[in-house]
Amino acid sequence: MTTVAVDTPGGQYPIHIAPGRLDALAQSIPADATAVALVTNPTIAALYAERAEAALARTGKRVVRIELPDGEAHKDWQTLNLIFDGLLSHRYDRKGVLVALGGGVIGDMCGFAAASYMRGVRFVQVPTTLLAQVDSSVGGKTGINHPLGKNMVGAFHQPVAVEIDTDVLRTLPAREISAGLAEVIKYGLILDAPFFEWCEANAAALRALDPQALTYAIQRSCELKAHVVSQDERESGLRAILNLGHTFGHAIEAGLGYGEWLHGEAVGCGMVQAAELSARVTGFPAADVARVRALVDAIGCPVVSPDLGADRALDLMRVDKKAEGGEIRFVLLPEIGRAVTQRAPEAAVREVLALTSCLPVEQAINLDPQQASPA
Repeated sequence: MTTVAVDTPGGQYPIHIAPGRLDALAQSIPADATAVALVTNPTIAALYAERAEAALARTGKRVVRIELPDGEAHKDWQTLNLIFDGLLSHRYDRKGVLVALGGGVIGDMCGFAAASYMRGVRFVQVPTTLLAQVDSSVGGKTGINHPLGKNMVGAFHQPVAVEIDTDVLRTLPAREISAGLAEVIKYGLILDAPFFEWCEANAAALRALDPQALTYAIQRSCELKAHVVSQDERESGLRAILNLGHTFGHAIEAGLGYGEWLHGEAVGCGMVQAAELSARVTGFPAADVARVRALVDAIGCPVVSPDLGADRALDLMRVDKKAEGGEIRFVLLPEIGRAVTQRAPEAAVREVLALTSCLPVEQAINLDPQQASPA
């Protein structure tokens, strides 16, 4: 088993990475817990809920399952309230512990419920998608979407543990693997040039779920994210670089309707757009723009954005947590392995949108990643 330590003002906790961690969930439940609530969705429940419940039952605590509708489209107030309904109807107290079994949507909503219920209870992240394992389960960001912006309502609330079972990735569709790999290569782009080069060399192995390559990718991603959040838990400075590609990506998600593209697909495409914008603003070399596009394509993510119209895309990008005074701030790359957050001339943004946003919306809604690659 590999363990990565996260140390923030809001909490210190381990990330355990190994096959079979679902069977060891009892180890992550604090001894003074009065009950456990397993929060999941029907898709994940059919695969892993009974196994997780059996593991949690070994704590001797009462275990109740709360199932939420599946998908990004349900990451809202109405669905969040189902968690509160379950906790209140089963009379969970402040020592009850929530366990998020699922992808980023489940993790974000369960974490937000934990941050809010009785003004804060403990929770454990058990991410079942690659994207959640390398990104959303680590660092304490929780929240829900608003029709006008992604993750605009939420809280920072650190888990007491993150349990990553690498075996569960075998049941993921290839599209989900590709989406998760977008977040993996992001870490190399913003923090670790040798890791980006390693991803270039191992893209095929990662897509094929080679155990050794996948374990290293997860471990290194978690190490890099832990390094950032330990310095800037609440995104007042450095942590903003973790949003490379997200300003463009969130506009794609909101413009198409949440759930039409997977979050990682939108981020992967957004990183190509951010690289193009970096070439115009920070002097990012054209050869490196091509490397970013080639790797995003190699992992199976789209590299051409839906054509939302420049005005619509800009409006959506202004509803962004990095925006200041209505001005968009982008994460840009001076070079591979280093990122900065700054404004960009609107003319340059429009030029990038004109260059990269050429996928008809109707085609984007029925995405075949091969169709969202250069002809």
